[in-house]
Amino acid sequence: MPSLIGHLRPTEQQALLDDLNYLNMSEFRGFCDRHDIPYTIWIETASGEHKRTRDTDRKAIVLDRIRNYLKTGNIAPATSFAYRIVRVGVDPPAVFQPGHRLYYGWYNKKNQALMEFLKSLTGDQFRDGAVARLLMRDFWTAGHAPTLRQFATAWQKAQQQGLGEHPECAWLTDRAHKTAGKDWKAKRVQIASRVLAILDEIPIPRKAN
Repeated sequence: MPSLIGHLRPTEQQALLDDLNYLNMSEFRGFCDRHDIPYTIWIETASGEHKRTRDTDRKAIVLDRIRNYLKTGNIAPATSFAYRIVRVGVDPPAVFQPGHRLYYGWYNKKNQALMEFLKSLTGDQFRDGAVARLLMRDFWTAGHAPTLRQFATAWQKAQQQGLGEHPECAWLTDRAHKTAGKDWKAKRVQIASRVLAILDEIPIPRKAN
């Protein structure tokens, strides 16, 4: 399929693709809903079927899916975690070991035994938060359930070195570039409104009968 933004000048296309970062969750999911772009995570079952979960993709993944759609007209498939890394409905071990794997369905901040064990692997430093959740999703999306030791080591490294650039976090990016002034919220709304006006002009595909 052809580009859906081919009518824009190259500089306008790039500005639009960059400025998608300023959309909030409701705004970019609204576009996804209208154009049938997936953002819900699925899991593979023992029978090989795929089941929808209540979890959703990170903003960066959804925006990449939207960008691909705008540039090509094609919709990338939904994220689906392979059965080998899923343990939904299966209780985790009562006592954890470093070699136990962190499967999808086993991480729970309310699991005190797990939280304490991860602390023991990180010199009492581990805390549940954005870093931990980003790392888990990255492992699972890559089709890998890390051992608790691997996860703890990756978490410590991320704490020390950071997780790298995350341009989809527009506020943090602008703050790092010292362009996030007191009027940043108004700036975000202005940019988002401009982006949404362009997106609203993109025809919604007809559904097959």
